[in-house]
Amino acid sequence: MTRYRLHDSLGYNLSLASRIQERRLDEGLRTLGLTRTTWCILLAVGNEGLHQPSDIALFVGIDRTATSRALRKMEGDGLVRRATGPGDRRTTKVTLTDSGVALIERGTRFAIANNAVMHKKLGPEDVAHLKDLLERVNAGEKTGLAVL
Repeated sequence: MTRYRLHDSLGYNLSLASRIQERRLDEGLRTLGLTRTTWCILLAVGNEGLHQPSDIALFVGIDRTATSRALRKMEGDGLVRRATGPGDRRTTKVTLTDSGVALIERGTRFAIANNAVMHKKLGPEDVAHLKDLLERVNAGEKTGLAVL
């Protein structure tokens, strides 16, 4: 019988690397009062120009209900504004407030520093190669999965 060696498995090592990277980012974002979900939503709206909750949900990789809940909280915290569409009250347009824009700038410092740790460990060629490999592994997989 072949023995399965957890620490030799690709899945385990991918998960471990991801958790280490996520934990480091989460610690920085927490000092700004952000979660990874709120951070990703800020990036979706501010950097990617997404304004519809369904587009934001797809970009972030969470369901529409979780997105709506996060947007409600973010609106209450003064980070985003939600407005109904002028011609169709069923549509919602999400925009950032000045506070939301400022948090993107502050959070970006943490994200860049977090990425720099991995870049320093691997070097530019290895980083490019790893990105290519991960894109190939992820190609064709279902979207909408919570990958935060």
